[in-house]
Amino acid sequence: MDFTIRGASKLWFAVLFVVLPIFVAVALPENSTSGSSSPAMSGQINSNSILVALLDSHYTELAELVEKAMLLQTLEDAVGNHNITIFAPKNEALERDLDPEFKRFLLEPGNLKSLQTLLMFHVIPTRIGSKDWPSHSKSARQSTLSKHVLHLVGHDSGEKTVDLANVIQSDAITRPDGVIHGIERLLIPQSVQDDFNRRRNLQAITAVKPEGAPEVDPRTHQLKKPAPPAEPGSTPALPIYDALAPGPSLAPAPAPGPGGAHRHFNGERQVKDFIHTLLHYGGYNEMADILVNLTSLATEMGRLVSEGYVLTVLAPNDEAMAKLTTDQLSEPGAPEQIMYYHLIPEYQTEESMYNAVRRFGKVRYDSLRLPHKVVAQEADGSVKFGIGDGSAYLFDPDIYTDGRISVQGIDGVLFPPEETEAKNAPKAVQPTKVAAKPRRGKLLEVTCRMLRTFGQDSSFTACH
Repeated sequence: MDFTIRGASKLWFAVLFVVLPIFVAVALPENSTSGSSSPAMSGQINSNSILVALLDSHYTELAELVEKAMLLQTLEDAVGNHNITIFAPKNEALERDLDPEFKRFLLEPGNLKSLQTLLMFHVIPTRIGSKDWPSHSKSARQSTLSKHVLHLVGHDSGEKTVDLANVIQSDAITRPDGVIHGIERLLIPQSVQDDFNRRRNLQAITAVKPEGAPEVDPRTHQLKKPAPPAEPGSTPALPIYDALAPGPSLAPAPAPGPGGAHRHFNGERQVKDFIHTLLHYGGYNEMADILVNLTSLATEMGRLVSEGYVLTVLAPNDEAMAKLTTDQLSEPGAPEQIMYYHLIPEYQTEESMYNAVRRFGKVRYDSLRLPHKVVAQEADGSVKFGIGDGSAYLFDPDIYTDGRISVQGIDGVLFPPEETEAKNAPKAVQPTKVAAKPRRGKLLEVTCRMLRTFGQDSSFTACH
C-alpha cells in the first residue's frame, strides 16, 4: 500500500513538472518581455497589428506615403520590439492643406530619405494612450523613430497637442501592439524643412545653364574681358525696344550651336539619364519604350544634344498613350511622326512656358515635325497644349531639366491641328461650269456697221 502511494506521488510530481511551465507560458500576457513569441522573430505580422489597422483605416493618404517610403519593414521591426504610438494627420492635411511644392519635394525619388524621416517623426516607440497623456498644462518630451523629439502637452481645457498640431481624435485605433491618434496637420521636423529650403534656394542653379563660346580678341589672341558694369543713371547700352524682348523666347540662355567651342557634351549619356528618370518617376513607361525599342529617336536626340542643340520633350503619360488607336500607329513611321511633334527644339521649363503664355496669350513653338507648330496657351493656372478636343495639360512639370534637355509630362497625345482639320473637313463641292454666251468682238461690230451703211449687211449672217 505504501508503495502504491509513493508511485502515485512520483507520477503526479512528473505531470506537474511538465504541465506547469506550459500553463504559465499561456497565462502570460501578450506584451511579456519574452522575445521568442515576438512577431519580428517569427517573421510574420499579426492580422490584429496596428500596422494592418493603419493600412485599412480611413487615413489613406498617410498609409500611401508609408508604402511609397518603403517603411513597412522598419515599422514591423519596431512593432516586434515594443508598442508604438502613431500620430496620423487627416487626409485633408495631406491633400489640400499641404504646400504643393513641398509635397512634390517629398515625392521626388531623390528625396526618399527626407520622406522617411518625416514619416518616422510621427511614430513614438512607446504606447501612449489618452490616459497616459500629460495633464494640467504639463509637457512631456518623447523621442521618435527619426531620433527627433516631440512635445506632448495636455491643457486644462482637455485639449491635447503634439508640437503645433491639435489631437482631433484620441485613441482613434487601438490594438495590443500600438495606438493611433488623429491629428489636424502634418508634423515636419526641422531637418526636413531645412532640406526643402536648401533645395528651393538652389533650384535656380540645379540645372547646368549653358553659356556661349568665349570670344577671343583676334589681335591679342586672348579672351575678351566682360564689359565693366554701367554706372547708375548712365545711358543704356541697348535701345529700350531691344530690352523689351518682343518675342516669346523667355527660355534660359541658349546652348552654343554646332561647331562651337563646347563640343564636349555627351548627348547620349544625357538622353539615357532622362529616360532612366522617366522610368523611376513612374507613369511614362510607354513613352520610354517608344524612344528606346520602337524607334531610333533616342540615338538621334543624343546626336543633336552632342552637337550643341537643346530639346524640350512633351512626354504623354501612360494613360494618354493607351488611348491611341491601331489606325494611328499602323501606318509606316507613325510612332516617329507622333514623337517628332512632341519634340521642341528649344529649352523650356514650366516657368518659362507659363510666363510666355501669360504674357502673350497664345504661343506657337516649333516642333521637329516640320512645318507643324505646337500651340500653347494659359488655362486653369497651367499650360495647355493643342486646340479643342486634342489638347493636353502640363501634368508633371520639370520631370528632368539639365540645361539642355527638358522633359515636361502632359496628359494627352498631341496631333497637328492641320491634320485634324483635314480629316474632319467636309469635301468641297465642285461648281458646275456654265457655258458663256459668245460675244461679238469690236472689229466685227465695226465691220457690220460699215456694211449697213452700204446696204450689204444682209448678206452676212454674223451681222444678224
